[in-house]
Amino acid sequence: MVFTNIELFECLYFYYTDHYSIVIINSDEVEMYTPILAALGYVLSIDGSKTLLVHRTKRKDDHHYGKYNGLGGKMERDEDIVACLTREIHEEAGIEALDIVLRGTINWRGFGGEGEDWFGFIFVIKRFSGTPFTGNPEGDLIWQPIETINLLPMWEGDRFFLPLVFDEDPRVFHGHMPYVDGRPSAWHYTRL
Repeated sequence: MVFTNIELFECLYFYYTDHYSIVIINSDEVEMYTPILAALGYVLSIDGSKTLLVHRTKRKDDHHYGKYNGLGGKMERDEDIVACLTREIHEEAGIEALDIVLRGTINWRGFGGEGEDWFGFIFVIKRFSGTPFTGNPEGDLIWQPIETINLLPMWEGDRFFLPLVFDEDPRVFHGHMPYVDGRPSAWHYTRL
């Protein structure tokens, strides 16, 4: 959707159908940006040396097939992002997240299987209750040492932001990682 000759605002945020929309305004046109909002969580082991990952191997048609991922998914219409995360962690791993820390956000333009834009909130779960499942309908759940996580098959772009998720810097990162043909074409972030 494009509007012309709007010069009053630089950027306007509002709620549109199922997505939070960002309207980018320049001197010539307005572009509606409606990414899929999602939460991605990395559950830490009691000693903090491992994280719980899903190895996506159960569905051949899975966009993430064969890759290791954190746990999470799309935010539903009537929940906030923390409710989304805790629901997804419970559904995918059978545990209750008790100590949740926002580590960052990422704008993934063109990431989806059909080029959809995603906006992800990245969390670390430092404490939980319950015993994690050994698997779910997406794949097996494994405890992976953080120091060797980069050796696993994963999205190429994950290798850029995962060091920020697990480092000691307390500041939240905010990244932009556009995808072209299933690969990241750039990576930029700031920390606050």
